[in-house]
Formats: sequence, structure tokens, C-alpha cells
Amino acid sequence: MINRRLLLGSLGAIVAEAMASHAQAQAQSNPVFEHDLPDVDMKNWAVHVTEINYKPGAVSQPHSHPGITLAYVLEGEIRSQVGNGPEKTYGPGQMFIETPGERHGVSRNASDTKPAKFIAILMYEKGKPASTPA
Repeated sequence: MINRRLLLGSLGAIVAEAMASHAQAQAQSNPVFEHDLPDVDMKNWAVHVTEINYKPGAVSQPHSHPGITLAYVLEGEIRSQVGNGPEKTYGPGQMFIETPGERHGVSRNASDTKPAKFIAILMYEKGKPASTPA
């Protein structure tokens, strides 16, 4: 049985691996992201990690996820608006979060000339679709 501590520990390992490939050779610890987590029952949940590659000017349609999604930008800049928050631009090494059912209204490459790439870490109940149109 996977509990919240095990799942979040695994998530931390995934994020650390992504960050290590883009970090300097020095051994130092710098906080990248912190956000309170929603109170959810993680029984029968799984984690799915995917790399999203945006071509210059690419846009995703508004959507939501049934669980918690963390995004970590690897290259380029991602323009995003989640929930009622402001539209923001995220660059390499920056992260944002989507909580269960929260509308991700804007998700696009901020550049019309350069590609952008990020890792999406989706945690949600098994058997549910990872994403639904908003």
C-alpha cells in the first residue's frame, strides 16, 4: 500500500534527479519550490511523469487534472495560469503546481522562436483520466 509519505518521497527523488541534471557541480542545497498540499486521500493513487516539449509558439488547450500536478521547467519559458492566479512565465529550474480539479487555463510556450521543455509529475487515482478538457 502506498502512503502519502512514500509517494511524496518518491516524488522528491524524481524532482531531485531532474534538478541534478541541470545543477552546477557544487554541492549545495537551494530551495526551488514550496507549496502547501491539499488534504487528499492518496489510496489507490499512482504517479506518472512525462516530458512535455513545446515547439515555438505551441499552446495546450485549457484542462484540469484529477490529482496533484507539479511542473518543472527544463528549458525555454512556459507561460501558465492556474486557477484564479495570475498568468506567469516560468523559466528553467522553476516550478508550479496544479491542485485536484483546478483549471489550467493557460499553458503555452512563451516564445515564438525557441522551443520549451518541462517535466510534468502527475499524481492521481488509478483508473481516472490524467487530464480532462476544461
